[in-house]
Amino acid sequence: MKKEDIIRAVETAVQERGCFVVEVTVSAANDVEIVIEKEEGIVDWDDCAAIDKVVHAAFDQDVEDYSLTVSSAGLDRPFKVLKQYLKAVGSKVDVKFKGGRRLVATLTAATEDTVTLQYTALEAVEGKKKKEKVEHEDVCPLAEINSVTPYIDFK
Repeated sequence: MKKEDIIRAVETAVQERGCFVVEVTVSAANDVEIVIEKEEGIVDWDDCAAIDKVVHAAFDQDVEDYSLTVSSAGLDRPFKVLKQYLKAVGSKVDVKFKGGRRLVATLTAATEDTVTLQYTALEAVEGKKKKEKVEHEDVCPLAEINSVTPYIDFK
């Protein structure tokens, strides 16, 4: 099975359910994984079942000999496509930069190449003995970032 054929087959059903495709992977053993995200709200079982049904209708499992998993992007998976970043604008994200730096910030904007992050940091200020909170809003190239995931606060 080819990724492009799978995407073409599910495109309409995904859109009808208010979703978008985040990722499609096909292993050498024909294990197919389709990861979807909801435009608004969260992906539910009915969304996954509907996509599963469309794939099984489009591809004969006896001929193709494939296994299929349809799932949501989930809170623990890094963002893969621009729509995920745009959906997260205004919320906190956990950013892991190349080189090991990590930052929890509010995502305020996103493009194909950059994310804009707003955060507060304690910094030394000239003429002051104590560090003070300083507001930042940085535009960061995605090329400098390893991953961006939703931030989960367990407080």
